[in-house]
Amino acid sequence: MEYVYAALMLHKLEKEVNEANVTSVVKATGAEVNEAQVKALVASLADVNIEDAIKAAPVAVAAVAPAADAAAGGDESKKEKKAEPPSEKQEEAAMEGLSSLFG
Repeated sequence: MEYVYAALMLHKLEKEVNEANVTSVVKATGAEVNEAQVKALVASLADVNIEDAIKAAPVAVAAVAPAADAAAGGDESKKEKKAEPPSEKQEEAAMEGLSSLFG
């Protein structure tokens, strides 16, 4: 799971998601790096538009993002919007996006 988080962090920071960068982020956390898992993740993300996959993710994940931005020093003066429950179509699209991440 730490490899996926590393890829998401690199994407958020607008850095290239490659083996060296993912390895550096995972090492920085103090976790032991498995090179095979890093290679598999980078290869599986090669044809994935991460931004589209994030947008297609279930609302529970999307609801965490604003809280994470606020905790990271985001603009707190913005009014928070209530998350609407996802429709069945949105959930299906989200699951398709997630399945493309994991094959």
